[in-house]
Amino acid sequence: MIKIIPEDKARQGRWGWHGLRILIAALLLAVAAWGIAEIYGEVAKTPATQQGSAPSG
Repeated sequence: MIKIIPEDKARQGRWGWHGLRILIAALLLAVAAWGIAEIYGEVAKTPATQQGSAPSG
């Protein structure tokens, strides 16, 4: 005898809200890491000593 199983019951799993939350959290962490890298790049690019104008006189 062949057992008939509905398609939604035969699946291994569903994405649901849990998977969506994990994907959104990963995206937010990636954006935060990118922002930190951008800030660090700007700080590292700026010269440590500022060049002033030569004293006149």
